[in-house]
This record gives sequence, C-alpha cells and structure tokens, in this order.
Amino acid sequence: MTSNSEPRTDRFPVSAVVLAGGRATRMGGADKGWVELAGRPLIDHVLDRLRPQVDEILINANRSQARYQALAPVIGDDSPDYLGPLAGMQAGLAAARHDWVLFVPCDGPALPRDLMSRFRAALTPQTELVVAHDGDWLQPVVALLHKSLLPSLSAALAEGERKIDIWFARHQMAVVSFADQPDAFINLNSPDELAAYEARLPDAATGQGATS
Repeated sequence: MTSNSEPRTDRFPVSAVVLAGGRATRMGGADKGWVELAGRPLIDHVLDRLRPQVDEILINANRSQARYQALAPVIGDDSPDYLGPLAGMQAGLAAARHDWVLFVPCDGPALPRDLMSRFRAALTPQTELVVAHDGDWLQPVVALLHKSLLPSLSAALAEGERKIDIWFARHQMAVVSFADQPDAFINLNSPDELAAYEARLPDAATGQGATS
C-alpha cells in the first residue's frame, strides 16, 4: 500500500483535451489553433508534443470544428455562451474515456515533453488535480484533473464561477514547477508575440531551437 506522502508514479491511462474554444481577441479574433508558427499551425506543434504522453486526445473547439475533426475527435462547450476555459474543462471531463484528463492550450507550441511524467510523479492518493507552474506563475490551463471533479465543476459553472484558480483552490491540488524550461508555457496571444517567438526559432519546424 502506498503511503499518503509517497508519489504515485504507476502507469495509468490518460486522456488529453486541447483547449481551442477561446475567442482570441488579441489575435484579431483568429482561431488560434490554426495560426501558423514556422509554417505549421499551432495545434500541430501541440499535438506533436502530446501524442507520446497520453492515451487519448480530444479537442475542445466551438468553431472550425470540421477542420479540427481531421486531427482528433472534437467536443464543444455545453453552453452557447462563452464561459471560458472552465467550460472546456467541463466538456472534456464529461467526454474523456479515462479517469485522469490532461488539459493544455492550443497555443502552447513548447509544452514540456516530460509534462505527464512530472505530473504523475506529483500524484498522491489524495490528489484531485495537478497544475503546472512556470517558476513565477501558476499555469491553470495546463492541468491534470480527475473525472470525479466533474460534479463540482458543473456546480461551480452553474453558480457563475469563471475563475479557474478559485475553483482549483477548493480541491486537493499539487503544483509542479517547470522553471527549468522557461519557454514551456510561452503565451502567444498577439501577432507581435507570435512573430517575436518565431524569430527565436532557427529550426522550429523540426522541433529544434527554442521549442525542443
């Protein structure tokens, strides 16, 4: 029997949900998953990093659904109103096949290749969710959630809660630092930020340079 303080590193299946349901107002309203970085859509970079780490991939999208469907099964939010990332997490928890569900943004081209291995190592029998930290800030849309959280999340959304960190704080949360990977959660919210990041990628298309 594993003690409460020991990490739980056993290999269990994991579903992943790529959150692509945002409005992307700072990107001029463009569907961020299809914005190109080094000649490839951001969603391609994300999927390349996810596939070796998980057992199922879903995409949460409220537009371009047919286009996303060519990459992975697509799920939309339950509400026609934009409710933010928590609504995407609700949809993902409801649709995922496996008990543990990893959530990542569609505009994270440098996601850690060891994301799940570090998250697994942080789990204890009491853990309900694991969240990434970049060394300075929590990264709440890079998180591993257990499906047992779905009733709590549904209730929070029904009550009008939209802030991820407030809902996370209600549960047994582990935080994992990726301070050793400074670009891991780089935020590409505008054309200028995208261009500045691309300029630092001498060979981004093959996964080298700053995205390696």
